[in-house]
Amino acid sequence: MEASTFFNRTYDDAMALLVEARNYIAYQEAADQRGLPPGVRLQVSYESLRVTSRLTQVMAWLLAQKAVHAGELTMEQVATEEYALAGGAVCSDESGPDNEQLPAGLRSLLERSHKLYMRVARLDEQVRRAVA
Repeated sequence: MEASTFFNRTYDDAMALLVEARNYIAYQEAADQRGLPPGVRLQVSYESLRVTSRLTQVMAWLLAQKAVHAGELTMEQVATEEYALAGGAVCSDESGPDNEQLPAGLRSLLERSHKLYMRVARLDEQVRRAVA
């Protein structure tokens, strides 16, 4: 499989998950929080931010890769810290999906955004090794 095809597929996956997360936060999150204890509502907000952070970091990284494939940036440029996948401990933390107090929709987004983030983290590593 050609590298640009793989990146385009990952980009499409990320975009679909981003739209789904936006729709959840905009239309479903408030309804899911009704009746929950304050501590759990706070946790829902925190975990929603974790999903958003993961997807923001993934999209930024993928857009830089698209710029490489379009000839706008070089691989050497995107292998710098400026273009590195960020988010570290917050985004790579896999907790959340197993928390039964959280709404099912949010748990699903947490699980899938974590898988996507970790996939892109591996790709980021590969890009850096290839350039080094």
